[in-house]
Amino acid sequence: MKYYIEKTTEYAFDEAVEKVTEALKKEGFGVLSEINIHEKLKEKLDVDFRKYRILGACNPRKAYEALQFENKIGTMLPCNVIVQELDDGKTEVAAVNPVASMLAVDNRSLTEVASEIEEKLQRVMHSL
Repeated sequence: MKYYIEKTTEYAFDEAVEKVTEALKKEGFGVLSEINIHEKLKEKLDVDFRKYRILGACNPRKAYEALQFENKIGTMLPCNVIVQELDDGKTEVAAVNPVASMLAVDNRSLTEVASEIEEKLQRVMHSL
């Protein structure tokens, strides 16, 4: 089982960030954080790195459910979604596979929540 769900798109980088943010919203997610890896690596290490953004996406209802089953699950929240520019001019969007993540947690109650989140993230990828 892969630890991520991905899709390569023809969108320009900024458009891909916008499109995935909109698609996440349609599935009940908000973007709580956004890390611009390209800028941070330039600032901290003075290196040039491709356009790469990490979006911290959260579905509040599902996060609340998960927290009811496992009080330390917050260490695995929010669901990270990346957008990265590829060498061929295309843009890849990838999200953590919550089912794969939950294999590290010994709590069967989380399986249903993780599966529901995976379905939502799959729909996000298919909509791009």
